[in-house]
Amino acid sequence: MTETLKIDLQILDTGMSAPAYAHASDAGADLRSTIDFVLEPFERRVVPTGIAIALPEGYAAFVHPRSGLSSKHGVTVVNAPGTIDAGYRGEIKVPLINLDAKTPLRIARGDRIAQLVIQAVAQADFEVVDTLDDSDRGAGGFGSTGGIDAGFSDKEK
Repeated sequence: MTETLKIDLQILDTGMSAPAYAHASDAGADLRSTIDFVLEPFERRVVPTGIAIALPEGYAAFVHPRSGLSSKHGVTVVNAPGTIDAGYRGEIKVPLINLDAKTPLRIARGDRIAQLVIQAVAQADFEVVDTLDDSDRGAGGFGSTGGIDAGFSDKEK
């Protein structure tokens, strides 16, 4: 069984419902739009969800894109994942962007637009040091383990 965490939720827009998990084993609960709109190609829009939450200290919520919107329509969350800190009490809003070059997407009130994932988080106690210890990976990044090089020049690697 999946661990559950009590989260206080305020519904700011009557008629909207609490985020819900489509399947018992899902990590993300669906967030829904409170408005009808058309998202034109390359347009960004901040979309209200009509809810606010009070996360306990030591937790954060992350707004992730919905895989169906991104793979079928090219619509994603601009700052994915968006971070909601434990101290934030305002309305959760989702900054969407339509990356499809030709096709607008119509979103209706109540449509699922993103997923909310709740995770335990820790704050770091950053300690400045002169050098870092060695690791197997070292400073390798941006394709250093093989795979697609993403077109980086040797200077950018």
